[in-house]
Formats: sequence, structure tokens, C-alpha cells
Amino acid sequence: MNESIERAEAGGISDAMAIERTLGGDRDAYRVLVERHSRNVYQMAYRMTGNKHDAEEVVQEAFLRGYKKLKQFAGNANFGTWVYRIGANYAIDLLRQRKSEDSRRERPSNATEDGLEVDPLTQVQDGRPSPERLARSGELAMKMKEALDALTPAERTAIVMRHWEGCPIEEIAEVLKSNANATKNTVFRAVGKLRRALEPFAEGRTARAMGTES
Repeated sequence: MNESIERAEAGGISDAMAIERTLGGDRDAYRVLVERHSRNVYQMAYRMTGNKHDAEEVVQEAFLRGYKKLKQFAGNANFGTWVYRIGANYAIDLLRQRKSEDSRRERPSNATEDGLEVDPLTQVQDGRPSPERLARSGELAMKMKEALDALTPAERTAIVMRHWEGCPIEEIAEVLKSNANATKNTVFRAVGKLRRALEPFAEGRTARAMGTES
């Protein structure tokens, strides 16, 4: 845990108190909120955008927008969830911009080290070879990255928030500006696309392991 956060929490500075002090003109109080919640926003942003540069931009923009809109923040809500949603919406904008421009920046290949270390497909049980057994494979990580890149912004957002971040359907629906049933369908569709994209790779690995590959 960050030392500044430890000192803040030791001093009894809750999110509500930090917000109150920020609104009173104490900018250092807002820094407490940034340090406390930026890691979660960055993790989500990296998994959605696939590169550190965009993830850092999402974090900066999320907390900048949060600062500007702090007076509008409902005190009975959770600040971490609120700024997370701001970041998710901005990440969606980046993904849509990337799609519309039909150009992608090169993104890091060490996906298993930097963010794709958990395979969402392991959440869905069936009789196929378990992707969890292949999770350490760099080749699988690259296949996963390619499959994620092929998803629509809404599909990528839905599967990242649901299967990596563990967000409830209602929260994802709010970010996607959709309803719960449509959001469930988006998650289901995204999982199906990932399974189809990864199935040949999983089958090939199984054949090699059994010595039956032609």
C-alpha cells in the first residue's frame, strides 16, 4: 500500500472527507483519492485498451473529469465506482476512435506479464480443453490479444468488466448505456467470439501433447 495512503487512512481520511476537503480548496486531499483509486482504473484501462500509454491517458482523464465534476458527485455513492465508470467510458471512446480510424498502435507483446494473465474463458465451463492449463503460454496470450482486438468496443468493455474486473451486470449496463438483458447478451456474444478464436489454438496444443498432430 502506498505510504501516503497509509498515512491518510491512519489519520482517518475517508473518501467523503477527502472530497469535502477538496471542494473546500485543498488540492492535496484530491491526491489522496487519486492514489487510493488509480490502480483499479489503470488495471481496467490497460485491459480495455491493450497498451500502457492509453491506459495512463484514461487514468489522467478520468481523475481530471472527476475533479471538474466533483460538485456533481452524489455523496451517497462510492467514489471509486464513480471514477471507475468515468474511466471506462473514456476507454470506450478511445476504442471507438481506434476502430473508426482503422489504425492500431503497436501494443506490448508481454500480455501475460502486463494484464492478460487471467483467461476469462475459464469462467465458462464446458468439455473443451481448459484454457487455464495454457494460461502461461505467450502464444496463447497473443491469440487472446488478437481475439480481443477483433471485438467491438462494447463487447470488449463487457467482457473485461465482467470476467476480469468482476463487475455486476447492472454496472456494466450503465457504462454501456444499455439494459441488463442486452448487456448479458453482449457478454455472452463476446465470450463466444473468444472461444471460437481460441479453439483452433487449444485443439492444436492438445494434439501436439498427445502426439497425434499430422
